[in-house]
Amino acid sequence: METLFDVAVRDQFLARIDHLRPDSQRAWGKMDAAQTMAHCAMGLEAATGDTKLARPFFARLIGPFFKGWVLGPKPFSKNSPTHPQLVMKSPMNFEREKTRLVAAIRKFHDAGPASAARYEHGFVGKLTGEEWGRMQHKHLDHHLRQFGL
Repeated sequence: METLFDVAVRDQFLARIDHLRPDSQRAWGKMDAAQTMAHCAMGLEAATGDTKLARPFFARLIGPFFKGWVLGPKPFSKNSPTHPQLVMKSPMNFEREKTRLVAAIRKFHDAGPASAARYEHGFVGKLTGEEWGRMQHKHLDHHLRQFGL
């Protein structure tokens, strides 16, 4: 399975993000392009230690049972549930969020798997660095497909 720690994969994502526009239409979901980029950036920032996501009690109970689904090869389904802190409802500045997402991708990639492994996922809990890389790949791909990219 692909990982965001692969240079070619990282570069493919950066190229796809470059095609995103403020008026890009989503195929599903509620967040616009700017909100989606903020959502993705915050998810990456959780894996670099720049954002702390609470791990609710229910997530501690059931999250580990979903680890295989989160990390498995099957793409996330449309309108999949998300961590409450990652739901973006306020209007966002498109260019600022695009810059933030690109920076978050680069920081995550450059820090490497050993760094990511120090941080807990907000739902499934402890992940290895490689698991973080696969999960971030899957998450970014899900949201870029949402906008036809």
